[in-house]
Amino acid sequence: MSTTGTPQVPAPLEQHVWPTSADLTPTGELVLAGLAATDLARDFGTPAFVMDEKHFRDRARLFRDSFTEAFAAVGAEVDVYYAGKSFLSVAVARWAREEGLRVDTCTGGELAVALRAGVPGAEIGLHGNNKSDAEISRAIEAGVGRVVVDSFAEIDRVAELARDAGRDSSTRVPVMVRVTTGIHAGGHEFISTAHEDQKFGVSLTGGQALAALRAVLDHPELELLGAHTHIGSQIQDAAAFEANARKMLALRAKLETETGYLLPELDLGGGYGIAYVPSETPIDVPALARDLAGAVGSVCAELGTTVPRISIEPGRSVVGSTTVTLYTVGVVKPVTLDDGSVRTYVSVDGGMSDNIRPALYGAEYTARLANRTGSAETIRARVVGKHCESGDIVISDIELPSDVTPGDLLAVPATGAYGRSMASNYNHVLRPPVVAVADGAARVIVRRETEDDLLALDVG
Repeated sequence: MSTTGTPQVPAPLEQHVWPTSADLTPTGELVLAGLAATDLARDFGTPAFVMDEKHFRDRARLFRDSFTEAFAAVGAEVDVYYAGKSFLSVAVARWAREEGLRVDTCTGGELAVALRAGVPGAEIGLHGNNKSDAEISRAIEAGVGRVVVDSFAEIDRVAELARDAGRDSSTRVPVMVRVTTGIHAGGHEFISTAHEDQKFGVSLTGGQALAALRAVLDHPELELLGAHTHIGSQIQDAAAFEANARKMLALRAKLETETGYLLPELDLGGGYGIAYVPSETPIDVPALARDLAGAVGSVCAELGTTVPRISIEPGRSVVGSTTVTLYTVGVVKPVTLDDGSVRTYVSVDGGMSDNIRPALYGAEYTARLANRTGSAETIRARVVGKHCESGDIVISDIELPSDVTPGDLLAVPATGAYGRSMASNYNHVLRPPVVAVADGAARVIVRRETEDDLLALDVG
């Protein structure tokens, strides 16, 4: 428990966790892009995702400029794809394109949003381990710049659907083969995606990836654009990306040796880490770009090959830190534990329906009162949601002001990625809106669901 007494000034924000526009008034109220949290809560209700548009645009440009500059030094061009699975809406897809990014999608729904936003098909990618024929056909019809195939069976299916669409050797469908390199990186095992025992990609082991690349070359309707890899999520160490790139470049060289075909492009995926809590450090994007470009350039020189065009897919690292979830505090309940200590359960008006990550991955977050400073004396607290589930925990263990009370606003930062995109209607709770803020103005870019929305689907 920290020291007691009435604070004279609010504790400062840990800026690497919060949006760049976040600030505090002298009384401790959170301000986002010049807008007070209490005003945002009054105008849009809670829970609500509040997204800093300028922060998103700045992050997009940071990736675009850092990777373009770094790879230019080794003679390579770069495409940056915004990974839409982290969070995608029509407005966000437009922002990404306006800042020079392409859009990566992994379902027909995400593809529909990107197309609705006006993103040209050639600037969209589609991947996924179990695409339907309808999704593949729509991608072909839209002229997507790449279909990332995930299995031998899918190579044949894409070729068949390409023929059905009238494609031939002069109008080929560009494809990449997703490769599992065996590099294990990231946080929870469920978000590490390049080890062998999982559903994505074709393994390097036993020459399977090489065989898959050769299989694409055997189909005249398909253009082998390159190979794709993704090693995990929330990765903080650039060494994992460098090791993965080395394996992919070796595969590229081996394919050229055996077939004479040199892959024009490699997609090195994403998974770059951000800070969710003050003790974490977000990955240094310019340094990552320089290290990765240096590794790619060196390996290509060792192998005697030209440097391929490179693509990357940041998602969380663009959008994650842009967004704060505003909640209203409801029940505050001290609970005496078996050891005699007390934990105070602070219930908010959302929970696992707007942030499933703590329940799914054990993900950690921080929070603070958003409407005032609060007492300097703190209590051991657990922030929980309103759902009928004991695992409905937003933050398992946190120090909050001892005078936290019903009606207070609680702000949880770094919820831009996989909050709204993984949201559900568990217990028929309505999914929150996404409110974009910029230059002292706010606008809804995804509206709050209503009971009419829920009942419209229930045809009983």
